[in-house]
Amino acid sequence: MNDHPSNGSDPFDSAHFLKTVPHHSGIYRMLNAQGDVLYVGKAKDLKKRIASYFRRQLANARLWSMVKQIHEVRITLTATEAEAFLLESNLIKKHQPRYNILLRDDKSYPYIVISQHVFPRISVHRGARNDKAQYFGPYPSVLAVKDALYRLQKLFQVRQCDDSYYANRSRPCLQFQIKRCTAPCTDEISPIDYHVGVKHTVQFLQGKSQQVIDDLVAKMDQAATILAYEKAAHYRDQIETLRKISQQQYIESEGGDVDVIALQWASHIASVQVLTIRGGSNLGNKNFFPKLPSIDQNESRILSAFVSQYYLNRKIPQQLILNHCPEDKTTLEEMLSLKAERKINVVYNARGARRNWVEMASRNALHALHVHLSAKKTIQQRLKALKIALNLSKIPQRIECFDISHTQGEATVASCVVFGNEGAMTSEYRRYNIAGITLGDDYAAMKQALQRRFKQVEESQAKLPDLLLIDGGKGQVTQALDVIHEAKLQCVQVVGITKGEGRRATSDTLTIAKQKIALDTYSSALHLIQHIRDEAHRFAIAGHRQRRQKARTRSPLEGIPHLGVKRRQNLLKQFGGMRAITVASIEELGKVSGISPQLAEKIYDVFHGK
Repeated sequence: MNDHPSNGSDPFDSAHFLKTVPHHSGIYRMLNAQGDVLYVGKAKDLKKRIASYFRRQLANARLWSMVKQIHEVRITLTATEAEAFLLESNLIKKHQPRYNILLRDDKSYPYIVISQHVFPRISVHRGARNDKAQYFGPYPSVLAVKDALYRLQKLFQVRQCDDSYYANRSRPCLQFQIKRCTAPCTDEISPIDYHVGVKHTVQFLQGKSQQVIDDLVAKMDQAATILAYEKAAHYRDQIETLRKISQQQYIESEGGDVDVIALQWASHIASVQVLTIRGGSNLGNKNFFPKLPSIDQNESRILSAFVSQYYLNRKIPQQLILNHCPEDKTTLEEMLSLKAERKINVVYNARGARRNWVEMASRNALHALHVHLSAKKTIQQRLKALKIALNLSKIPQRIECFDISHTQGEATVASCVVFGNEGAMTSEYRRYNIAGITLGDDYAAMKQALQRRFKQVEESQAKLPDLLLIDGGKGQVTQALDVIHEAKLQCVQVVGITKGEGRRATSDTLTIAKQKIALDTYSSALHLIQHIRDEAHRFAIAGHRQRRQKARTRSPLEGIPHLGVKRRQNLLKQFGGMRAITVASIEELGKVSGISPQLAEKIYDVFHGK
C-alpha cells in the first residue's frame, strides 16, 4: 500500500504537481524530505493559493526558507471554505508545524460564549475556557462571530457590555434607547423575562433556529407587500447572515473515535481514503493504492480485503464507516472485534454529520485516483503498452479524444481533450458548440466537430494527433474516417471506444478500421484509453451544462424535477435570493420546508457541476 502523494527521493516538481490541483476549497500540508509537516494552510481556491508559493520572487525570507525545504504537498478537499478553516485548526494543533508559528497563522478560532451571571452576557471568546459558561463554535472567522453578535443583539436584546461597565450603570445606556438591549443593569426587565431572550439565543446557537428564520421571512414578506423594499432587503440580509453562522460544521461535530474509509476505483486501480476522527475532531486523511489481484473485483470485495489488512498492526477505533457495504460484513466485524477485544461496529449507510464525513473521504479518494492516473511514469508506461496493443509504428506523442454531450438534442457540445507524454494537456482542450444539425443526431455532431478541428490544420498548420479516439462505435468511427479522408490526413490512426453491456467498463470494446476488437480487461493500454475517454466525457458534459444554462433565460431552479413554484418561493425567501442558494450546503437546503434530503442534493448538484 502506498500513501498518496509520494515523490520518493525525487525533488519536488511544483509545475507537475500544480497540474493536479483543482480550483476547490480545502487545506494543504507541506512536508520536508523526512516527512515532517512544515506548514498547514487553508484556501478557498487551492490551485491559486499553492501556486503563489512557487513564484520566482518571494518577498518573505521565512516563506522562501520553507519553500526550499518542500519535498511533498498533500491536499484535502472540503465542501466549503468554512470546513477548511476548522480542519486547518485541528491539523495545526496536531502537528504544530514550525512555519505556522513563524508565519503567525496558528491563532485559535473564535467561539460565542454565554456567561452564567444572573443576567448573562453574550460575547466573542478565544483561548482557555471557563467550565461554568456555555460555548458555541468554533467559527471560521471572528468577523462572522462579531456580525452574528450584532444580529443576535437586535433579535434578542441580550447584553454584550463588559461586566465593569454593566456594574456601574445608574441609568440605561444608548443600547436600550435604540432597542439593542433590555437594560438589566438598571432593572428595566425582570430576570425571568430576560432569560427568555437568553433561551432563544441558546436555541438559535444550538441550531434550533428555524422559528427565528420563519419569523424573519414573514417580516420580509410583510415589508415587500407594503413596498418597503429597503426593509425587505434588510431582512433578507439578516436571513443570509443567520444561515451563514448557523451552518452545520462537521469537521467538529459528534464525539467518539471513528475511521471513515472510502473507495473509488477505475482502470483496475483502487484509491482508498482513510479519514481519522478522534473525539469528534477530524485529525486528517491518508490515501492508499492497494494492489488488486488479477481476478474479478467489486467495491465490497476490495473494501473487505483492505480493512482486514489495514488493521493488522493498527489500533482499531470503536466504529468504521465505509462508503460501500463490505463483503461478509458480519464476519469482518467479528474478526475486528476479536482483535480489538471489544465490540467494533462497521457502518456503510451513515446519516447526518457522519454521512458528510463519508462524502468528504469519497471526494478526496476520487481526486487522488485522478492524480494517480495522470502520473508521469504511469502515463509513459501505458503509452508503451498502447503502441504494442494497437500495433502502432511509434509511441503516440499526441492523443486527441472527441465526445458529444446534449440533453435530448438541446445545447449540443463536442469536446476535444489532448494527452501527451506527461498526461493531460489541459491548455489545448477545446469545445465546439454544435449547430445546424437534426436534434439528437450524434453522427452529424461528431462530423461537424471533426471538420472544424481539422480545418484548423489547413488554415494554420495546427498539430496533428498521432492517435484519434472517438467515444462511440462503428457509426462515429465512420464519420471520423470520412473527415480524415476528405482532409487527406491518412497518417492519423482512428480508434473508437464503446461501452459494453450495462455500461460496464470491464466490457468496453474498441473499433479499429470499422472492426471491433477487445483488449484484456487488465490491459494498461485499455485503461489509458478509458481514462482519456472519461476525461473527454467529463469535459463535454461540463460544456453542455454551461451552454444549456446560458441559453435558458429562466431560473436554474426551474429545471430541477419536483421543485415546484411553492418550493422555489420557499427557497428564495428562506435564503433571501439566488446568491445564497448557490453557496448553501445540502444540509442547509434540506432545512427549508418541503425540501427533502434527496431534493436538496439535486439542488446542490445543479450549482456545483455534478
